[in-house]
Amino acid sequence: MRLKELREAKGLSQRQLANELGMVHQTYSNYERGEREPRIDVLIKLADYFDVSVDYLIGHEKTPNHVE
Repeated sequence: MRLKELREAKGLSQRQLANELGMVHQTYSNYERGEREPRIDVLIKLADYFDVSVDYLIGHEKTPNHVE
């Protein structure tokens, strides 16, 4: 997943982003490291936050087709 590059582009730490999304820091960290896969509802929340598609997040699309 492309979470780290999207998070860094916003200038946020893992902890800051986890707080903004209302999740535990360790849970988010596990997603970013690929040690845990987010449920679909969490993927949608992340895609909405970063204004990208779920397909982009999971690497199915090469370019971030922004949500309109």
